[in-house]
Amino acid sequence: MDLRLPGTRRRRAAAAIVALVAAGIGTWTAVAAADDPPEVHHTDGFLTTAPGIRLDTSYFTPAGDGDHPAVLLGHGFGGSKDDVREQAEDLARDGYAVLTWSARGFGRSTGKIGLNDPDGEVADVSRLVDWLAKRPGVALDGPGDPRVGMAGASYGGAIALLAAGHDTRVDAIAPAITYWNLADALFPDGVFKKLWAGIFVNSGGGCDKFEPALCRMYERVAESGEPDPAAVDLLEERSPQAVGDRIEVPTLLTQGQTDSLFPLGQADAAARAIRANGAPVDVDWIAGGHDGGDLEGDRVQARVRAWFDRYLKDDRGADTGPAFRVTRTLGTGTGDGEPRLGGIGADTYPGLTAEPHALELAGREQEFANPPGASPPSVSALPGLTGTGGLAQLSSLGIGVSLDFPGQHAAFTSARLREDLQITGSPTVTVHVKSTTGDAVLFAKVYDVAPDGGGQVLPAQLVTPVRVEGARKGKDVTITLPAVDHTVQAGHRLRLVLSATDLGYASPAAPATYTVSVRSSLEVPAALGAPDQVAGLPAWVWWAPLAGAAVAAALLLTARRRTAAPPPDPALADVPLTITGLTKRYAGSSDRYAVRDLSFRAERGQVLGLLGPNGAGKTTTLRMLMGLITPDAGEIRVFGHAVAPGASVLSRVGAFVEGAGFLPHLSGRENLELYWRATGRPPEDAHLDEALEIAGLGDALARAVRTYSQGMRQRLAIAQAMLGLPDLLILDEPTNGLDPPQIREMREVMIRYAAAGRTVIVSSHLLAEVEQSCTHLVVMDHGRLLQAGPVREITGAGDTLLVGTAGPVPAPLAEKVAALPGVASAVPADAGLLVRLEPGATARRLVADLVRLDVPVESVGPHRRLEDAFLTLIGD
Repeated sequence: MDLRLPGTRRRRAAAAIVALVAAGIGTWTAVAAADDPPEVHHTDGFLTTAPGIRLDTSYFTPAGDGDHPAVLLGHGFGGSKDDVREQAEDLARDGYAVLTWSARGFGRSTGKIGLNDPDGEVADVSRLVDWLAKRPGVALDGPGDPRVGMAGASYGGAIALLAAGHDTRVDAIAPAITYWNLADALFPDGVFKKLWAGIFVNSGGGCDKFEPALCRMYERVAESGEPDPAAVDLLEERSPQAVGDRIEVPTLLTQGQTDSLFPLGQADAAARAIRANGAPVDVDWIAGGHDGGDLEGDRVQARVRAWFDRYLKDDRGADTGPAFRVTRTLGTGTGDGEPRLGGIGADTYPGLTAEPHALELAGREQEFANPPGASPPSVSALPGLTGTGGLAQLSSLGIGVSLDFPGQHAAFTSARLREDLQITGSPTVTVHVKSTTGDAVLFAKVYDVAPDGGGQVLPAQLVTPVRVEGARKGKDVTITLPAVDHTVQAGHRLRLVLSATDLGYASPAAPATYTVSVRSSLEVPAALGAPDQVAGLPAWVWWAPLAGAAVAAALLLTARRRTAAPPPDPALADVPLTITGLTKRYAGSSDRYAVRDLSFRAERGQVLGLLGPNGAGKTTTLRMLMGLITPDAGEIRVFGHAVAPGASVLSRVGAFVEGAGFLPHLSGRENLELYWRATGRPPEDAHLDEALEIAGLGDALARAVRTYSQGMRQRLAIAQAMLGLPDLLILDEPTNGLDPPQIREMREVMIRYAAAGRTVIVSSHLLAEVEQSCTHLVVMDHGRLLQAGPVREITGAGDTLLVGTAGPVPAPLAEKVAALPGVASAVPADAGLLVRLEPGATARRLVADLVRLDVPVESVGPHRRLEDAFLTLIGD
């Protein structure tokens, strides 16, 4: 199991040793790297921090003179310094001196794993800070005190928190998906999280790789199934909580919503403690986590850079984002099931129990059994099966994968909700528990139950273990359930389930009978208000009306005679686009058509893809839509107004069609400023800075456009289309010249833009991108409409799932899957298995059956094949 954030793997360094540097705290052997971009200098080396301890390090510095703040980047558990190299290079380009290292026992560093022992790994960080203080070009706050920040994920996030508490020279930190109290994470309420603990030890290389005291502790707890006080004390001593009252630096906490290892409560405890010390703290809940999902790497790294710009460079204008931000799923992608993400922010962090909403739970007192050997266990999270989508993330798409066995749980259900309810935080409830054995171990969870037998979903697949001591005579217990951000739709119910077992935890092996009743309402936190309150798009992703082609059309008005436009149609006043019978012949031809009798419409909130082979008429359609050319027949209406060259309704349309022209001797910024002045609109309506930021051209904005590459010109043209706030955005092949990360960013921008109630029409040859970005399609060929409608209807295959596996699935095992109840067929594929379900069958039951068959499941998601549907439609 790999507990690291995704990152670039180890890159080849040159072999020549160029220096032996005396640092005053040990020795550091530097190796020059020959394969870095010219703007970043990079050296590899070893730093001796203690007798017998040599850390493998890499040092990245920006080009140019002057002193720069420094950043220490830690890696995840089971990883090495190479996992954070890409982020280090990005920070160096942004003006930071960046030092990365492999922690003790990882990579090429020596020593035993101490789980961030204050006398081991934490002391190593202080030696790294000492080394930075002696480097030329590193900004100092005083002798031996560099201006330094720390960032890292998981294991690397914990060392950032610990270093800030132990070494006052650390000035700002940005830990991600990490723990505040490792004992609480692995032994919540005294219950052993056995699967994650085993994965944790295995990913470190086995028990022998750890310090002897840690190895003995793990073996002792794993054998008994219950943590003892010595084990709790050992992990707490090595947790950030131990120095929580001494962390007084600006802290950006990023925590994962799909994370049964380090859930959101860990970040909440850190935020409350650090804020109590008077330090600024922002909290960001991302879509992914250790259970899989989208880690939002680009967005999170951009926020980390802004955090350090503000608190290390003292850039008062740096936009560090809201005090509290939550990523929400806006729907599924139309291709591989990838969720569409949006965000909501708040000016203050509300904690996990703010603004509770009380729901009464119905259900009599119930008895259920803890079976002998705690088997078979209920299933909530499946630690380690993180895949590209993550099984935990399926809950955000309305797919449940949890399983509770009859006779081994109690359930209490609310009435149907009259309106949507947004849960943001940890629900709480008080129950009365009795046990025939004196002590009880329960696993509490809250399901979202669909009406009319539509199934139930466990948000983020999270469960809370509860140890109830002295329960023989009965005892009231208040349970704090897992923190989630989840929308419960009107008509649904919430169901509290208390189970005697869970696959991820150690339960008592002795049989027992538990009796449970509810003593309070279910208090559900709703701190962020209405569930449809999705944050306005970040400033840097706003799009704009009136692209260059529209300006050209307006200029042509002086040479054209206007024709009387038809009156507006009130019935279409709220419809972004309606095309009826649109026809355009080729010039000089009476029977050859570029577009012929084309009709379709686009609604608010849609991302509509215009597809077709070369010569299908897509660009001609878009040009007529923009008023650049006049149709021979038919009608185009935008919000009920007929489109014609110079029509006033075009001010509500933004477009990027067939590129944009720029003055080559002017800079990129000057071209955009000149363009906006030509529109005659007020400067404050341009949102120029936001458009420049999304263009991502950096220092190139000050250069003459004639020096730009094709990809840079494309990005500048897209930025020009982002000036303002159009209700309808038209994009013709917007990803030409963009690299994969920029294509992904463009995809997310289109999805979020439409989610805000606007409409995007995009023409593209990249079927995979269209499949992931678009909600609806219009397929053309030879100027005619072949099919229009939702992507799901056009692609079909809604009953087929792609089961990603850790390796190839043998044919005999595939045959066993095909024989499962509810499975129509199972066919091996490159990525795993293609499983077609029978009507009424569910993914939840399939996953449970696959686990029992020992199928190495890594991900489960819908399987869509737009390419096949497209080729079928055009007859290829």
